[in-house]
Amino acid sequence: MTDLRERTRFEPAEVEPRIVDAWLASGLFSPEPQGDPSENYSIAIPPPNVTGALHMGHALNGAIQDALIRWHRMRGQRSKWILGTDHAGIATQTQVERRLLEEGTSREEVGREEFIRRVWEWRAQYGGTIIEQYKRLGASCDYDHERFTLDEAYVGAVLKVFVALYEKGYVYRDNYMVNWDPGSQSAISDLEVEDREVTDTLYHVAYPLEDGSGEIVVATVRPETMLADTAVAVHPQDERYSHLIGRTAILPLVGRRLKIIADDYVKPEFGTGALKITPGHDPNDFEIGRRHGLEEISVIGEDGLMTESAGPEYAGLTVEHAQAEVVSRLEAQGLVRHAESYTHDVPYSHRSGQRIEPLISLQWFMRMDELAAPAIEAVESGRVKIHPASQSRRYLHWLKEIRPWCISRQLWWGHQLPVWYRADETYVGENAPEGEGWERDPDVLDTWFSSALWPFATLGWPRDTPELKAFYPTDVLLTARDILFLWVARMVMMGIEFAGDIPFDHVYVHSVIQAPDGRRMSKSLGTGIDPMDLIEGGGGYPAYGADAVRFGLLAMSSTQDVRFSEEKVGQGRALTQKLYSAARLILLGVGPDTRPAVVPASVEDRWILSRLERARAEVCGRIDGYDFSHATLTLYDFVYGELCDWYLELFKARELDEDLSATALYVLRETLALCHPVIPFVTEELWSHIPGADGLLAGGRLPLPGERDLEAEAAFGHVIDAVTAIRAWRDGAEIKPGDRLAAALPEGLDARSVAQLARLDIDGAREGHPAPVLTSSGPVEIWGGVDPEEEARKRADQRKLVESEIARAESKLSNAGFVAKAPEAVVQAERNKLERLRAELETL
Repeated sequence: MTDLRERTRFEPAEVEPRIVDAWLASGLFSPEPQGDPSENYSIAIPPPNVTGALHMGHALNGAIQDALIRWHRMRGQRSKWILGTDHAGIATQTQVERRLLEEGTSREEVGREEFIRRVWEWRAQYGGTIIEQYKRLGASCDYDHERFTLDEAYVGAVLKVFVALYEKGYVYRDNYMVNWDPGSQSAISDLEVEDREVTDTLYHVAYPLEDGSGEIVVATVRPETMLADTAVAVHPQDERYSHLIGRTAILPLVGRRLKIIADDYVKPEFGTGALKITPGHDPNDFEIGRRHGLEEISVIGEDGLMTESAGPEYAGLTVEHAQAEVVSRLEAQGLVRHAESYTHDVPYSHRSGQRIEPLISLQWFMRMDELAAPAIEAVESGRVKIHPASQSRRYLHWLKEIRPWCISRQLWWGHQLPVWYRADETYVGENAPEGEGWERDPDVLDTWFSSALWPFATLGWPRDTPELKAFYPTDVLLTARDILFLWVARMVMMGIEFAGDIPFDHVYVHSVIQAPDGRRMSKSLGTGIDPMDLIEGGGGYPAYGADAVRFGLLAMSSTQDVRFSEEKVGQGRALTQKLYSAARLILLGVGPDTRPAVVPASVEDRWILSRLERARAEVCGRIDGYDFSHATLTLYDFVYGELCDWYLELFKARELDEDLSATALYVLRETLALCHPVIPFVTEELWSHIPGADGLLAGGRLPLPGERDLEAEAAFGHVIDAVTAIRAWRDGAEIKPGDRLAAALPEGLDARSVAQLARLDIDGAREGHPAPVLTSSGPVEIWGGVDPEEEARKRADQRKLVESEIARAESKLSNAGFVAKAPEAVVQAERNKLERLRAELETL
């Protein structure tokens, strides 16, 4: 425990690790599985990759989730934050493959069994990094029940789901067009593909007609794929080509006969309006080919090189080299009619960063239509509420246009498919088949397949566990928009299908924090900011501490992307220090036997108690509405602008008695509780000094908002207005801060408070002409330290300004068009303004 007399500043580096140890030892973060979801509260953490370290997205997501978990725990709900990590198939395998390359070997050389052993070894060495960093952030996860998407029980759940989907006919094997990632040597899903703007050359190539009567010119940015062309397509309504439909063209360089077909997909305005059809290397051509029964030829292999089907002149060449060769030969034959620059979107792998190669491949797929229907209904009916509403529209649009999902991956690290083959037989089951000659499919499942089970598999499904009964469905999922389809929609589908209910009631899609210059945060771009550098100091940043970083991230958060603001983190540090100083002032001033109680002895006591209730109601509403930036602003304004700037300034001047001490302690205790979900470390440390405080604040209670004392708020509001006006006048008159001036106050204004805060002497000698200071309670007259003639000149200038404003307002309100067309609220505001200005002129 910090010695408040010796330690004048809050020291995060010393306090925060000690507080984490106390929290973990308490068992508060691992609630007993009792009750049901309606009385409990739970969140399933988006499982970070086991390969990862804490980045800014994790920190923001974690700060939001922890604020919610702590908030509901303090409301008396049994609150569980489900923790675990994802095996991250491609990312983890890539890390270990790099290590093998450094050792001069490869996964193929060491073999599958040894490679898997190496990955587990790597996971044991590095997999706990991000979990420890979550602790340092103050995340109150259930660390005692950490899960992993490849732990034994989780694997069992995944296999059970796969087999069930197969038996329903939703999972099947087929030769189909996939997104082939040459970098990871695996198929990846549509959602793991990102479009990048690329400028290629658009070649116009002449395909001679078979009968020698002419040619048809096609436009392509990939002339190397023409070696796999099996047709030419035109739009059925394109009059330029209607006479060619049904005739035959000859594929240059190859000599293959190509039927000229009509298809509505063709865009007459693109290129020449004639489209080369390559079913083996373009997803749209693939669909056209299936509609017209075209041959499917593959001339690019999974290794990214041209295959034997491309012909002996091209086999073994890279795609780039093959393109150059094809163009050179076409030009030599005089078949390139035109070439131009063409900028378009090209698919790249989000995983490896390499350009996607559309290939026809034998893969396992999952039909989504039957699963999508109830997931659509869940959102349309409001059972699952997505915040903001615009993300609901994105979710529904994707589900209504959903396509089969390629779920097999050509990797070794992951959930190996529970599929075995023998001759022409295929066996799918949770356990290996009996008999000889069976060979298991070497592929693994897409990582997102296993992640889709996360909210219920982590709680013990398919067993009917106490945890599942108590905490499923969870209450809310916090995520960024980039995985709304990859993960969120699939969890809804799987939850309804297998756990029998939606996996969460709410989805909050939070902002992505960009670099300060607006670019995305990225290590490769040099724009990344490590949250641990902000917490502990490093990378050019001072050690702000976890509370400051949490506050800053919550203050930045919204549903729109935001630029990182170090200023907001600094604001968080200032708040922790201000709260610490305020607590020292109160705790070191009260007697050892004083206990927190509501015993208001003055108007400022009543005022601060009422403002505390207002802050409590405001923060409660903001957090319940997932408006974390305004929740943090409310806390900041209350602590800084009300507790410290006004109440404690008077507290310091008052003679301490039992009633004042008890009230001040009560306000401090309730302020610590209110701030705890946002800045848990400093509040927990100060809580340990509160007389009579029982146990940890993390396990304490946060009362519901109570009644406000509006009479006290109005009365002390006049004090604040008067003091603010007098301070502004003193600054303008260049009165020394320590000078006390004689003054007369209007009736009804609390003289003691105003005199203390504005440094006035209401009993002082009143010599000469007083200077009036306008306040909401009437003019305050002040003697001494001013030049009467100068004050008269200032009043005259002020009168002219007010008269000018009155004339402007009267002119505006006499304009019939303004009164008729402007919103009623705007017109009324102008009338109120005019009334206020006239009263001010009368006072002057």
